Amino acid sequence: MRLLLLGGTEFVGRAVAEAALERGWEVTVFHRGTHAAPAGARVLHGDRTAEGGLAALAEGEWDAVVDTWSAAPSAVRDSARLLAGRVGHYAYVSSRSVYAYPTPAGADESAPLVEGSPDDGEMPYAESKRGGELAALDAFGDRALLVRAGLIVGPYENIGRLPWWLGRIARGGPVLAPGPRDLAVQFIDVRDLAAWTLDAVAAGLGGPYDLVGPRGHSTMGELLEACAKATGAEPELRWTEPEAIAAAGIAPWVQLPFWVPPGELYDTVHGADVGKALAAGLRCRPAAETVADTWAWLRSVGGVAPQRPDRPAVGLDPELEAAALGG
Repeated sequence: MRLLLLGGTEFVGRAVAEAALERGWEVTVFHRGTHAAPAGARVLHGDRTAEGGLAALAEGEWDAVVDTWSAAPSAVRDSARLLAGRVGHYAYVSSRSVYAYPTPAGADESAPLVEGSPDDGEMPYAESKRGGELAALDAFGDRALLVRAGLIVGPYENIGRLPWWLGRIARGGPVLAPGPRDLAVQFIDVRDLAAWTLDAVAAGLGGPYDLVGPRGHSTMGELLEACAKATGAEPELRWTEPEAIAAAGIAPWVQLPFWVPPGELYDTVHGADVGKALAAGLRCRPAAETVADTWAWLRSVGGVAPQRPDRPAVGLDPELEAAALGG
């Protein structure tokens, strides 16, 4: 397979590039040159946001392209139109954020969607991803694969969610553990997302697929206990009810990554039915493996994960945590 990656040097794109190279695929990475491409990949440079920025893609043919763009949909439109006659399949890594809020528990790919346009410039995240989907569909039709990812974690994470929990658990001491302990959470290891996406483009799949771990694959308790085991720490996990967390003024999701209390937001974030992807070969490794491998990677880069400049830093301020725990 000849694969073109639009991106390919950070997190999802890098995981896809490395997985494709491991399969012996011919990989071309088109990026701005800010970060080094994986060894073994052919490199093309360009800036999708600049006039003439796609010039390096004016020639060449590929079996498939994987596009991880999450900003202006018009950038997806322009690249998809340029490549439509020279690429067999276009996989756009989208998001389950494209579903209209609130999304009920058990919803699948048939749930209502937000509005979007392939011609839009900068838009909110959900509308940008939906516009990107429409751009891919306009250019490729049923040759467009829409990978609607849920919460993505694992090595190379540049959002900070799992790295924050690992760092917090590693410090030890009393830890505000958001309950209930058996609250199920849905996420996917970036390497499982990469493997499924490559399998899907090789098989010629098209249309939307929700891609996240199945419901019940892990819980907050299993996640934090895996962090303790991976780091070798002995934290005092103080399981705290949602009502107490709200009363302390602590925001779910951003200040306490992964976690949202039961209710509308929880059903939207952690209630996806991923039966379609499972039937199409999705396999998710144990959460403990993801946690352990992320800790090993984090240590290999000096203990501080890279941070995307367009995303807010996550995590709970130590003083606010201590106050909530009565310290």
